[in-house]
Amino acid sequence: MQIHWAPSPNYTGGRRGRKIIAIVNHITAGLMPGTLSWLRNPVAKASAHYLVTKTGVVYQLVKDEDTAWHAGIVNKPGWTLYDGSNPNYYSLGIEHEALAGESLTETQYQATLELHRMLVEKHKIPVDRNHIIGHYYLDSVNRKNDPGPGFPWNRLLNDLVRPNTGDSSPKIVIEAGNNIINGFLHEDRAYGPVREIATTLGWQVEWLNEARTAVLLPPADEAENKSNTARVVIASHSITITILGDMAFAPVRQMAEAMGYKVDWDGENKTVKIR
Repeated sequence: MQIHWAPSPNYTGGRRGRKIIAIVNHITAGLMPGTLSWLRNPVAKASAHYLVTKTGVVYQLVKDEDTAWHAGIVNKPGWTLYDGSNPNYYSLGIEHEALAGESLTETQYQATLELHRMLVEKHKIPVDRNHIIGHYYLDSVNRKNDPGPGFPWNRLLNDLVRPNTGDSSPKIVIEAGNNIINGFLHEDRAYGPVREIATTLGWQVEWLNEARTAVLLPPADEAENKSNTARVVIASHSITITILGDMAFAPVRQMAEAMGYKVDWDGENKTVKIR
């Protein structure tokens, strides 16, 4: 993405050995070009690493490896990762051009989404509300509306956890254990990546290319508890089978019908007819 360098003198060199773990989002409560000038004015004693304008232009004021002055004053914080030290040393600050109560423009949203994607990937920042936060997480008294109720938290997090494929299908978030997996809605059904969901839950996945079939194998402890059962895959059908000795037994009707045959039951003679 295109980022315009507009250096501010309001920063501290380096990060005192701290690792970047979060992105703090702000609104400027002012408009361009004044807001950019203010963040570069030594009198302000404030800055941010990035500024995203209403028209989607992105400025960088402070290098990522340096400490911008964007969230150093802490007042009744609600951030669980706050460790008592200056949050500026372990966070990145993004300002968004907006007046109090305003929402981001669509162009501005797309620009900050791309910027967040870049920073999340670059610094390996987890995508959740504990690592992508608002200024109010650190100052709930004087910054309780920064970035304000109009900031698109849910949309931003949902978009960040899915690949940028350009697909127009409605996106969803799948919470599996402690992980977030991206999916989509199609004809009122939720779809998600089979391998990613299965492996997150501890299952193994084997892909049978010729049969165009994914086989899911349970975790070892579950497999031991069900050692007398297994599954047989026939075309698009998966059937639970029983292991007796060294032989596998399947429900006849399910197996035959999955193979494309018809099944009749002669109860009087206790006979199954497959045709």
